[in-house]
Amino acid sequence: MTLVRWNPWKEIDTLQHQINSLFEDTRLPSTLFDKGLSKVPAAEIQETEDAIHLKIELPGIEAKDLDVQVTENAVYVSGERKSETKTEEKGVTRSEFHYGKFQRIIPLSARIQNTNVTADYKDGILNLTLPKTEQEKNKVVKVNLKQPAS
Repeated sequence: MTLVRWNPWKEIDTLQHQINSLFEDTRLPSTLFDKGLSKVPAAEIQETEDAIHLKIELPGIEAKDLDVQVTENAVYVSGERKSETKTEEKGVTRSEFHYGKFQRIIPLSARIQNTNVTADYKDGILNLTLPKTEQEKNKVVKVNLKQPAS
């Protein structure tokens, strides 16, 4: 029988590496039927009293390749970054670009007037201004505080 020295730190290091790779990878399955993975665009949301301002990072994608749909409760963005084919006779090309189709559904924290949305797309950044409905603007709830009996 052979004795093997067990090193618990090696297992912990392997586990830490696997956890880190989960959080670094922002790819999600594009659909249940598609086995491929797609890159999810980064988003930034700022909410004011009157509107929700949504900024989505879409570098290298032309406006004609984007599909943006807005409901009262969510924003749906999909598109495709098409690959540029290059032919080289010598050398090796390494690319970290993500090509292909992507989609993202961003749920909203308040109901909006989806018929009055304004959009601006410049330098790979999509800015959407989503005005809130009148009900959401005036939504104030009075909280009654009861004092305990002494």
